[in-house]
Amino acid sequence: MERLENLKQQLTEAATTMVPQQEAFIGSIDQGTTSSRFLIFNKAGEPVASHQIEFKQIYPQPGWHEHDPLEIVDSVEKCIDKAVAQFEEQGHSGKSIKAVGITNQRETTVVWDHTTGEPLHNAIVWTDTRAQGLVRKLKQRLGAGDLQSICGVPLSTYPSVSKLLWLMENVPAVKECYDKGNLAFGTIDTWLVYKLNGGRKRNIFVSDPSNASRTMFMDLKTLSYSDALLDFFRLDTSKLKLPQIVQSGDPKAYGNLASTVLQGIQITGCLGDQSAALVGQKGFHPGLAKNTYGTGCFLLMNIGEKPVVSTHGLLTTVAYDFHNMKPSYALEGSIAVAGSSIKFLQNNLEFIESSAKVSQLAETVEDSAGVTFVTAFSGLFAPYWIDDARGTLFGLTAYTTKGHIARATLEATCFQTKAILDAMGKDSGYDLKELAVDGGMCNSDLTMQTQCDLIGIPVIRPSMRETTALGAAIAAGLTVGFWKSLDEFKDVNSQGTSTFKPTVSAEERNTRFARWEKAVQMCRGWAS
Repeated sequence: MERLENLKQQLTEAATTMVPQQEAFIGSIDQGTTSSRFLIFNKAGEPVASHQIEFKQIYPQPGWHEHDPLEIVDSVEKCIDKAVAQFEEQGHSGKSIKAVGITNQRETTVVWDHTTGEPLHNAIVWTDTRAQGLVRKLKQRLGAGDLQSICGVPLSTYPSVSKLLWLMENVPAVKECYDKGNLAFGTIDTWLVYKLNGGRKRNIFVSDPSNASRTMFMDLKTLSYSDALLDFFRLDTSKLKLPQIVQSGDPKAYGNLASTVLQGIQITGCLGDQSAALVGQKGFHPGLAKNTYGTGCFLLMNIGEKPVVSTHGLLTTVAYDFHNMKPSYALEGSIAVAGSSIKFLQNNLEFIESSAKVSQLAETVEDSAGVTFVTAFSGLFAPYWIDDARGTLFGLTAYTTKGHIARATLEATCFQTKAILDAMGKDSGYDLKELAVDGGMCNSDLTMQTQCDLIGIPVIRPSMRETTALGAAIAAGLTVGFWKSLDEFKDVNSQGTSTFKPTVSAEERNTRFARWEKAVQMCRGWAS
């Protein structure tokens, strides 16, 4: 009898080992400036399914940029359903998706009525400059010079606070809601989590530190709201509802999806898009940096567990604050116009049929022939912070062709990246050895070689470019034990990388950059 029982047990164990273990996956919502996406990643950090939907860009006046908050939510939910359908067509089960992470455009501001859950105005996008006059007035207030030492961000039209104050001053419905004590404020992460959880019914109202650090309301050292900052902006927190700041990875705080085919799946991670890209590029240690060439351009360097307030025109931000880990900080340089300058050539000037052909046009000439294009369509961001600059072309001659202007357009982003890297070296004390890159513009070999030549260090481009979405997946996956530690990512996305090495002398590099700096100074004051 005993032998028979042993035989049965052996047969059961053998059968169990023959049944393949169901593979597990992590979902990632990537809500960007021009489109929303949903990607599904396996444990090797590879996307196995995805869907993308572009949404309407609203430009009511020059310098104004808005999104429909409800359209953003709708696009995300549709992306989830479409990507999961594709995923299941491959033979996988939606139930194998263990959690969902979110990454999002950051400073973009949404306000809604807490009692109804309905937005009171279009979202004001991070690129919007309508609050320029308001910011000038704020800079005259006593204590304005001390703000950056608390929150890491200088006063400008960029952070969320200027957009919120403009709405309160200029939109009667917003002011009325504030006076009644019902005004809810959030960046896109907060709005998405709120709506994806079902809105007012469950009222999941949170933000993570990488997003909250972009509002000018959060103290970088404590990762909590600062009374000094809120007092400076004269905001009454008994009338304004601010989201609770929780960790970038949290097993409960972000709730779960109330609808879509993934209804009930937990949301366990959230990161602002540029922090997510740093995580996706495995920038887990001080001195590692990445540059994302998207609609704008964002360079982040990990500076470790203590914030360093920049004295060279950069921002200090939260890189990530993961579950059961100490928070990490980053220095950041933001360029307002990068990929959008290529769209400008395509849509406004009709130089090219599609963005992908800009490199081909630029390669029709050997260099820019002295043409310099300061693409300050919304002013210049880091490290210059010139709000009244506007896009300016210098060096045009009868010899200038479309190819020269195309090349100068690509170079503009590369020059600004060099200026930011120079500032980072001074602020951080780290000598950067290489620069990891991602984003649409990095697909251009010409742009990456130009970048490499201007900064004088290797540029590393991974084969899998979905690093922002991967960062959100990592935040969610670490929280639920899908990945156990940061050490597991050592070999993730390390195969098939492209390395660009400098090909010009330091003298040529410095001469070209000096011409750029001259153009920057000449573009001041165009917007009164």
